[in-house]
Amino acid sequence: MVSKVDASDLIRKVRKIEIKTRGLSQQVFAGEYHSAFKGRGVMFSEVREYQYGDDIRNIDWNVTARFNHPFVKVFEEERELTVLLLVDTSGSRDFGSVSQLRRNILTEISAVLSFSAIQNNDKIGLILFSDRVEKFIPPKKGRKHILYIIRELLGFEPQSPKTDLTEPLVYLTNAIKKRCTAFVLSDFISPSFDDALKIASRKHDIVALQVYDQRDKEIPDAGLMQFQDSESGKLKWVDTSLASVRQQYKENWAKRQQRLVNTFTRSGVDYTSVSTAEDYVKPLITLFKNR
Repeated sequence: MVSKVDASDLIRKVRKIEIKTRGLSQQVFAGEYHSAFKGRGVMFSEVREYQYGDDIRNIDWNVTARFNHPFVKVFEEERELTVLLLVDTSGSRDFGSVSQLRRNILTEISAVLSFSAIQNNDKIGLILFSDRVEKFIPPKKGRKHILYIIRELLGFEPQSPKTDLTEPLVYLTNAIKKRCTAFVLSDFISPSFDDALKIASRKHDIVALQVYDQRDKEIPDAGLMQFQDSESGKLKWVDTSLASVRQQYKENWAKRQQRLVNTFTRSGVDYTSVSTAEDYVKPLITLFKNR
């Protein structure tokens, strides 16, 4: 149960995030979001009489036979989207070595995407996951719904500290019947999820947003240090003064990143990486423009 102090503090945090991210979505992201994600599908609208120049592939043969005169199907861009945020709530989200925790960046990006979605009349939903689906908030519209999503992103405590991306991707494939745009926000340090991603990306438009910390990439020369795995709790002493240790750590990150890029590429998934030490606006806009 949340105490009155905790509740009031949570409300202040939600309001602060709303002010920042709503402004960003209105001033910066709204147009980019619209051009990147709107109108990516078409839906049947009506039939009308055939006119010179119409594509004969659009002739509605049933209506044509009924009236003994050619009619064509008219299609329009499908303007209303369903957007799902799949957000990693595992133990690693509470890590941050510079200015912000990964949790804060995940929340702000999710809020920006949410406000951009409702400005374009889209529904927005949320799947919180660890090595299981922790919580599902069905897609809806409206400011109150977004504030509810932000509160959950800030205050939700998962049952498990571990990560397994297969679980939320399988859930997305099976539970969401209509094609949607799904943003997956995680550090993507997980057991293999290649097969689940391939299947999910055939049904939905998936965008991967990796949020990483500088210490995921490299470690400083700081002598003997104790490291703790935020998901397993295991402790390990590492002599960071050794150049070979620091180099091996760096190379392991590079190899893991390349495997991740290959996974996204094989599944046709758009992706970008955001550092906890940097502004997330530029990589997001670049991602949207590249689509």
